[in-house]
Amino acid sequence: MALYTSDYLKQQSRNKTLNERNFISNQPNTPNEVFDIFLCHSYLDKEEIEGLYLELTRQNFKVYVDWIIDPQLDRNNVTKETAELVRKRLRSSKSLLLALSHNATISKWVPWELGQVDGHTQQCALIPISRDNIRRTSFSRTEYLTLYPYVEKPNDLTSFRDKLWTVDSPNHYIEFQDWITGKRPTYKYTNFF
Repeated sequence: MALYTSDYLKQQSRNKTLNERNFISNQPNTPNEVFDIFLCHSYLDKEEIEGLYLELTRQNFKVYVDWIIDPQLDRNNVTKETAELVRKRLRSSKSLLLALSHNATISKWVPWELGQVDGHTQQCALIPISRDNIRRTSFSRTEYLTLYPYVEKPNDLTSFRDKLWTVDSPNHYIEFQDWITGKRPTYKYTNFF
Protein backbone atom coordinates (compact mmCIF):
# COMPACT_ATOMS: atom_id res chain seq x y z
CA MET A 1 0.00 0.00 0.00
CA ALA A 2 1.08 3.60 -0.42
CA LEU A 3 0.39 7.10 0.80
CA TYR A 4 -0.47 10.03 -1.42
CA THR A 5 2.32 12.41 -2.34
CA SER A 6 1.99 16.13 -2.87
CA ASP A 7 3.32 15.84 -6.44
CA TYR A 8 0.86 13.08 -7.34
CA LEU A 9 -2.14 15.07 -6.09
CA LYS A 10 -0.97 18.26 -7.79
CA GLN A 11 -0.62 16.29 -11.03
CA GLN A 12 -4.21 15.06 -10.66
CA SER A 13 -5.36 18.66 -10.23
CA ARG A 14 -3.38 19.93 -13.22
CA ASN A 15 -4.52 17.10 -15.51
CA LYS A 16 -8.24 17.30 -14.81
CA THR A 17 -10.52 16.95 -17.81
CA LEU A 18 -12.74 19.72 -19.12
CA ASN A 19 -15.74 17.89 -17.62
CA GLU A 20 -14.02 17.79 -14.24
CA ARG A 21 -13.17 21.52 -14.47
CA ASN A 22 -16.83 22.29 -15.19
CA PHE A 23 -17.97 19.93 -12.43
CA ILE A 24 -15.78 21.69 -9.85
CA SER A 25 -16.72 25.18 -11.05
CA ASN A 26 -20.45 24.52 -11.17
CA GLN A 27 -21.16 22.58 -7.99
CA PRO A 28 -24.74 23.23 -6.92
CA ASN A 29 -25.04 24.60 -3.42
CA THR A 30 -27.74 22.34 -2.03
CA PRO A 31 -28.40 23.20 1.63
CA ASN A 32 -29.53 19.73 2.75
CA GLU A 33 -27.13 17.65 0.70
CA VAL A 34 -25.61 14.54 2.30
CA PHE A 35 -21.91 13.85 1.72
CA ASP A 36 -19.88 10.69 2.14
CA ILE A 37 -16.79 12.67 3.09
CA PHE A 38 -16.11 16.05 4.67
CA LEU A 39 -12.57 16.74 3.48
CA CYS A 40 -10.88 18.63 6.30
CA HIS A 41 -7.71 20.43 5.16
CA SER A 42 -5.62 23.56 5.10
CA TYR A 43 -6.48 25.98 2.29
CA LEU A 44 -2.72 26.40 1.80
CA ASP A 45 -2.85 22.92 0.25
CA LYS A 46 -5.53 23.92 -2.26
CA GLU A 47 -3.94 22.26 -5.30
CA GLU A 48 -3.34 18.96 -3.48
CA ILE A 49 -6.87 19.07 -2.07
CA GLU A 50 -8.35 19.57 -5.52
CA GLY A 51 -6.38 16.51 -6.70
CA LEU A 52 -7.63 14.50 -3.72
CA TYR A 53 -11.18 15.72 -4.32
CA LEU A 54 -10.91 14.46 -7.91
CA GLU A 55 -9.50 11.09 -6.77
CA LEU A 56 -12.36 10.59 -4.32
CA THR A 57 -15.14 11.75 -6.66
CA ARG A 58 -13.78 9.49 -9.41
CA GLN A 59 -14.42 6.65 -6.97
CA ASN A 60 -18.05 7.85 -6.70
CA PHE A 61 -17.78 9.39 -3.26
CA LYS A 62 -19.76 12.57 -2.62
CA VAL A 63 -17.15 14.92 -1.14
CA TYR A 64 -17.55 18.23 0.67
CA VAL A 65 -14.77 20.80 0.25
CA ASP A 66 -15.80 24.22 1.55
CA TRP A 67 -14.34 26.36 -1.26
CA ILE A 68 -15.88 24.08 -3.91
CA ILE A 69 -19.36 23.54 -2.46
CA ASP A 70 -19.73 26.80 -0.52
CA PRO A 71 -17.45 29.28 -2.36
CA GLN A 72 -19.25 32.20 -0.72
CA LEU A 73 -17.60 31.39 2.63
CA ASP A 74 -14.96 33.95 3.50
CA ARG A 75 -12.20 32.35 5.57
CA ASN A 76 -10.84 35.82 6.35
CA ASN A 77 -14.11 36.93 7.92
CA VAL A 78 -15.34 34.13 10.17
CA THR A 79 -18.75 34.73 11.69
CA LYS A 80 -21.22 32.71 13.76
CA GLU A 81 -23.11 32.10 10.51
CA THR A 82 -19.96 30.71 8.89
CA ALA A 83 -19.36 28.38 11.83
CA GLU A 84 -22.98 27.24 11.78
CA LEU A 85 -22.83 26.43 8.06
CA VAL A 86 -19.63 24.42 8.59
CA ARG A 87 -21.27 22.58 11.53
CA LYS A 88 -24.26 21.78 9.32
CA ARG A 89 -21.96 20.41 6.60
CA LEU A 90 -20.07 18.35 9.18
CA ARG A 91 -23.34 16.87 10.49
CA SER A 92 -24.53 16.09 6.95
CA SER A 93 -21.36 14.13 6.16
CA LYS A 94 -20.97 10.43 6.91
CA SER A 95 -17.29 10.80 7.69
CA LEU A 96 -14.45 13.27 8.03
CA LEU A 97 -11.13 12.76 6.29
CA LEU A 98 -8.33 14.96 7.53
CA ALA A 99 -5.89 15.62 4.69
CA LEU A 100 -2.84 15.56 6.91
CA SER A 101 -0.06 17.79 5.65
CA HIS A 102 2.40 20.14 7.29
CA ASN A 103 -0.04 23.01 6.67
CA ALA A 104 -2.93 21.10 8.25
CA THR A 105 -0.97 20.75 11.49
CA ILE A 106 -0.85 24.55 11.84
CA SER A 107 -4.43 25.26 10.75
CA LYS A 108 -6.80 26.70 13.34
CA TRP A 109 -9.91 25.16 11.68
CA VAL A 110 -8.60 21.60 11.41
CA PRO A 111 -8.70 20.71 15.15
CA TRP A 112 -12.10 22.38 15.50
CA GLU A 113 -13.62 20.40 12.62
CA LEU A 114 -12.00 17.16 13.79
CA GLY A 115 -13.32 17.72 17.31
CA GLN A 116 -16.85 18.44 16.04
CA VAL A 117 -17.07 15.13 14.19
CA ASP A 118 -15.19 13.11 16.79
CA GLY A 119 -17.63 14.30 19.44
CA HIS A 120 -20.64 13.60 17.22
CA THR A 121 -19.96 10.34 15.34
CA GLN A 122 -16.28 9.39 15.87
CA GLN A 123 -16.20 8.70 12.11
CA CYS A 124 -12.83 10.38 11.52
CA ALA A 125 -9.77 9.21 9.62
CA LEU A 126 -6.54 10.70 8.36
CA ILE A 127 -5.33 10.79 4.78
CA PRO A 128 -1.62 11.62 4.96
CA ILE A 129 0.04 13.57 2.18
CA SER A 130 3.78 13.08 1.86
CA ARG A 131 5.34 16.51 1.49
CA ASP A 132 8.76 15.24 0.52
CA ASN A 133 7.17 13.27 -2.34
CA ILE A 134 8.81 10.05 -1.33
CA ARG A 135 6.37 7.27 -2.02
CA ARG A 136 5.97 6.01 1.52
CA THR A 137 4.37 2.74 2.52
CA SER A 138 3.93 3.54 6.20
CA PHE A 139 2.78 6.40 8.36
CA SER A 140 3.45 7.26 12.00
CA ARG A 141 0.74 9.14 13.83
CA THR A 142 1.63 11.40 16.75
CA GLU A 143 -0.19 12.67 19.82
CA TYR A 144 -3.98 12.71 19.53
CA LEU A 145 -3.83 11.62 15.88
CA THR A 146 -3.05 8.08 17.07
CA LEU A 147 -6.76 7.88 17.94
CA TYR A 148 -7.73 7.78 14.27
CA PRO A 149 -7.18 5.28 11.49
CA TYR A 150 -5.63 6.45 8.25
CA VAL A 151 -6.40 5.89 4.59
CA GLU A 152 -4.03 4.34 2.08
CA LYS A 153 -4.26 3.43 -1.56
CA PRO A 154 -2.84 0.21 -2.93
CA ASN A 155 0.21 0.52 -5.09
CA ASP A 156 -0.33 0.34 -8.83
CA LEU A 157 0.85 -3.25 -9.06
CA THR A 158 -2.07 -4.85 -7.24
CA SER A 159 -5.49 -5.86 -8.43
CA PHE A 160 -6.92 -3.65 -5.65
CA ARG A 161 -5.65 -0.37 -7.14
CA ASP A 162 -9.15 1.12 -7.44
CA LYS A 163 -9.92 0.77 -3.74
CA LEU A 164 -8.93 2.78 -0.72
CA TRP A 165 -8.21 1.11 2.60
CA THR A 166 -8.73 2.36 6.15
CA VAL A 167 -5.84 1.21 8.32
CA ASP A 168 -5.87 1.10 12.10
CA SER A 169 -2.57 -0.74 12.39
CA PRO A 170 -0.39 -2.67 9.94
CA ASN A 171 -2.42 -5.79 10.72
CA HIS A 172 -5.94 -4.29 10.86
CA TYR A 173 -7.61 -2.64 7.90
CA ILE A 174 -10.89 -2.48 6.01
CA GLU A 175 -12.07 -1.20 2.65
CA PHE A 176 -12.75 2.52 2.91
CA GLN A 177 -16.25 2.10 1.46
CA ASP A 178 -17.12 -0.25 4.35
CA TRP A 179 -15.51 2.05 6.90
CA ILE A 180 -17.79 4.93 5.82
CA THR A 181 -20.79 2.77 6.76
CA GLY A 182 -19.45 2.46 10.32
CA LYS A 183 -17.50 -0.79 10.15
CA ARG A 184 -14.10 -0.83 11.83
CA PRO A 185 -10.78 -2.23 10.60
CA THR A 186 -10.67 -5.93 11.44
CA TYR A 187 -8.98 -7.74 8.57
CA LYS A 188 -5.73 -9.43 9.37
CA TYR A 189 -2.84 -8.64 7.11
CA THR A 190 -2.22 -11.11 4.34
CA ASN A 191 0.51 -10.81 1.79
CA PHE A 192 -1.59 -9.75 -1.21
CA PHE A 193 -0.60 -6.08 -1.37
